[in-house]
Amino acid sequence: MSARRTVLAAQLALIVLVALNLRPAVTAVGPLLTQIRDDFHLSGTAAGALTTLPLAFFGSYGLLAAFLRRTPRAETLLVTGMALLIAGLLLRLLDAPFMLFAGSLVAGIAISVGNIAMPTIIKRDHPGSITKVTAVYSVAVTVGASVSSGIAVPVQDALGSSWRLPLALLVIPAALAAAAWLPRALRGRHTAGAAGAAGTTGAAGARPATATGRASRRVAAQVWRSGLAWQVTVFMGVQSLLAYVVIGWVPTLCQDRGLSESASGYALAMISLLQAVGSLAVPLLERWTRDQRPLVALTVVLCLIGFAGVAWAPIGSVWLWTVVLGIGQGIGFAAALSFIGLRAHDAQVAAQLSGMAQGTGYLIAAVGPLAIGAIHDATGGWTLPMIVVLAITAALAVPGMSAGRNRTVGAPGPAPEPELAAT
Repeated sequence: MSARRTVLAAQLALIVLVALNLRPAVTAVGPLLTQIRDDFHLSGTAAGALTTLPLAFFGSYGLLAAFLRRTPRAETLLVTGMALLIAGLLLRLLDAPFMLFAGSLVAGIAISVGNIAMPTIIKRDHPGSITKVTAVYSVAVTVGASVSSGIAVPVQDALGSSWRLPLALLVIPAALAAAAWLPRALRGRHTAGAAGAAGTTGAAGARPATATGRASRRVAAQVWRSGLAWQVTVFMGVQSLLAYVVIGWVPTLCQDRGLSESASGYALAMISLLQAVGSLAVPLLERWTRDQRPLVALTVVLCLIGFAGVAWAPIGSVWLWTVVLGIGQGIGFAAALSFIGLRAHDAQVAAQLSGMAQGTGYLIAAVGPLAIGAIHDATGGWTLPMIVVLAITAALAVPGMSAGRNRTVGAPGPAPEPELAAT
């Protein structure tokens, strides 16, 4: 038992190591954006693109995956993603505006690879603990985002450097993640290659390339035609859209309501940190439920209360509403990621569902900040934009309630009861 726990701890450490790298390339830029803008003489629109460009490509690999003749092993994808992330981070350090934007684009694509690969690994390696492991993964993603945005300026000040050094330091954890996963990727490639040479048809995916390619395309077609897969995808997209709205506009909303610039930043940090609490609560709450529909309902209710409080309650109470909103969004994020594993019949379906849900979902999400910003510009206030946000939040229940039922894509009958509900 002790040896088993040691193996599990090592596997979780590898997952956390990747997860910590899946947001800092974006979130660390925000506090340094004014300096970057002044250094390169960028317009406001161009400066904003540095953070929105990677977000728009967060699911790009997922859209490509459906058209691949053969899906690469998840370990290979993670190492490739971390290598691309290192390249993107280094490109941004060069003294040229084009490289700055090119690096941001490459970083977004690299993050998309990690976003898509990790749910597949969780489904394959931890089929009995999908929600628990996903909660750990989502917390690590949130912590990586919060810590990187919070320490970027202090690190710069402590070292007396320019904005480039804090961003350059992000290469270190990305390199550590790539190095940690490389042995597993090499072992998997060697095993698959040896089995393929022997003409075997093993569980490691060592069938002939043509047969594997046909199987992969058949699964992809099955997933993209599935109503359940689209419900998971829309839930992923809408909850991500709301998160992007929080990142993009809640600080500005708070400032317009009378908070200082620093206090508005702390409000956003509070929401981010409380998302980790919400994510950790998911496996605990699911012990008392037969499926995930109560989690969806709780997400919608908490987010409705949180958004309304931030928008219209007395500004002195904003810290209470940020707590409510952060916990609600954390539950929604962990539930959305859990749906990928829980609603997939096997790891192969999970790989395609992950690509579809995140590839299409993040495209849906990218519309949010732009639409809310346009409504704010057109009306000159926050009343109508926040009414729209509340309407979108309420609408999240529609795909969520369907995605939360115990069914799977790729299986003829209903799925068995979630493993955590019985533990």
